[in-house]
Amino acid sequence: MRNLTVTIEAWPIKGRFAISRGAKTEAEVIFVTLEDGPHKGRGECVPYGRYGETLESVAAQIDSIADEFQEKPSREALARLLPAGAARNALDCALWDLEAKWAGMPVWQLAGLPKPEPLTTAFTLSLDTPSAMHKAAKNAASRPLLKIKLGGDGDLERLAAVREGAPGSDLIVDANEGWAPDNLERLLSEIAPYRVALIEQPLPVGDDACLASVKSPIPLCADESCHTSADLVRLASLYDAVNIKLDKTGGFTEALHTIEKARGLGMEIMIGCMVGTSLAMAPAALLAAGAAFVDLDGPLLLAEDREPGLRYEGSVLFPPERALWG
Repeated sequence: MRNLTVTIEAWPIKGRFAISRGAKTEAEVIFVTLEDGPHKGRGECVPYGRYGETLESVAAQIDSIADEFQEKPSREALARLLPAGAARNALDCALWDLEAKWAGMPVWQLAGLPKPEPLTTAFTLSLDTPSAMHKAAKNAASRPLLKIKLGGDGDLERLAAVREGAPGSDLIVDANEGWAPDNLERLLSEIAPYRVALIEQPLPVGDDACLASVKSPIPLCADESCHTSADLVRLASLYDAVNIKLDKTGGFTEALHTIEKARGLGMEIMIGCMVGTSLAMAPAALLAAGAAFVDLDGPLLLAEDREPGLRYEGSVLFPPERALWG
């Protein structure tokens, strides 16, 4: 029998991280270890209130299947025992890490992925006043790709302030479901001159069917609307891209399937994250080869990170060391 441990952790954020739905000053995560003899696999997940998750509910999900999972852990068992979401993600990643250690080879080889190379990640600017976002953009103007959180009155002023502060950076706009169908086309046309490369989840999940009749001058990316590969057929005619996050897919295993299916449907890939430590980013980094956009800046937003952590040089993210994960 394997030994499973579950720990709730809080990691301080530099300042405050704000989106259209609220703000926080800590990244609250669940850290799991799966120990088998001399080897220990590790995983991390970030419970997300938008999907009905709390630290307590996710820990309870893990506890509810712990006995059966420890007796005979497998990815197939996980898919049967738990729905897609944060709990399954932590266990799935811990299992991949454990299997890699037993096999004596990295996860990317076990999964048949290309050898990981350095990546350029987006750097996120929180939703704030135009003047505060201008200052943040100016401080980050050397970064090639900025992701800006919008989703409320004054968004055009915020965007203009960011563009003035970082005139050379490519921009991703993330509305986090914060816009409405009745003003979407006007907003899209007004945003277009600011050289925005991508817009994430402009509308609430329940409203995104109306995108079928919208001609956007900027590519649109599904985030909250897409959790697993099962969502993609409906979304492929509405969005140009999909943001794949392990806490939505329920881990590395389903993320692999989701990437493959999205590419088959002609959708661009974005590999994203919740705000967590390097342990949460490491599995996602292995999936990012060939992705049109990479948004794995979670540790850059923290006041301190797990040790050992990922190495960043500016916005360049280097492949994870096996001492961290995989």
